[in-house]
Amino acid sequence: MGEKNWKDWRPFVYGGLASIIAELCTFPLDTTKTRLQVQGQKYDEKLARLKYSGMIDALMQISKQEGVKGLYSGISSAILRQATYGTIKFGTYYSLKKVAIDTWATGDLVTINIVCAALAGAISSAIANPTDVVKVRMQVTGNEINTSLFTCFQDVYKYEGVRGLWRGVGPTAQRAAVIAAVELPIYDYTKIKCMNLLGNSVSNHFVSSFVASMGSAVASTPIDVIRTRLMNQKRVRIANKKSSSYIYSGSIDCLVQTIKNEGVLALYKGFIPTWFRMGPWNIIFFITYEQLKQL
Repeated sequence: MGEKNWKDWRPFVYGGLASIIAELCTFPLDTTKTRLQVQGQKYDEKLARLKYSGMIDALMQISKQEGVKGLYSGISSAILRQATYGTIKFGTYYSLKKVAIDTWATGDLVTINIVCAALAGAISSAIANPTDVVKVRMQVTGNEINTSLFTCFQDVYKYEGVRGLWRGVGPTAQRAAVIAAVELPIYDYTKIKCMNLLGNSVSNHFVSSFVASMGSAVASTPIDVIRTRLMNQKRVRIANKKSSSYIYSGSIDCLVQTIKNEGVLALYKGFIPTWFRMGPWNIIFFITYEQLKQL
């Protein structure tokens, strides 16, 4: 039974397709989140100024100055990311959960959900990290440097090597593990609790998605800020000239410097667009996923 579930390809395909659809619908909010998270860094002249006062202001300014294209900067990399990350994450989670339940026949579903979700999130995000690095770089520059997905990949590899493509992989895996460990179990738990009242309906999927998104946004935003800043920084040295911007030595250094120079609340920069995006993203994803399962 466990072997049969493990070989089931449907969770992988459905998870990937649902992730891409959700990403396309909510990507502008992800762009505003990224812009808000990188601004205010005292060591980088380009990012030191607080250009945007909040989510609405960021949406308005980007739309006005860069057009709709600016809001979708990096969408090609985001689609590629979801095709890998989303496919592996959700397929692995549901497959691992089925195998664990069949193998141990335990009633402790909460523990199984959390462990399987954390493993699936960490593994899938680590594999897809290069697409995340490119997405962040393209979102930050917007139309300032009109570069293609392939060109951006090529530039990162040429000037920063393989390590550049896996910049920030530590906090990326940590963030994915936290989101998955919070989001997926909460969704499944809420869905089960609402079953008597709402049944296995779209309304149930909507409510469960909304509850799950709030929990994951609160838990993951500080890690996401660190991840975004590490991914955006470039360790380039040309003609023995050092970069003018400060280079964080790692996650802890980025955390310390962010709090020291901008305060603890800086760790929640981009929280509103993160939550506003996670809500619709999860709703679109889980409703799409549930509908695909019924095909």
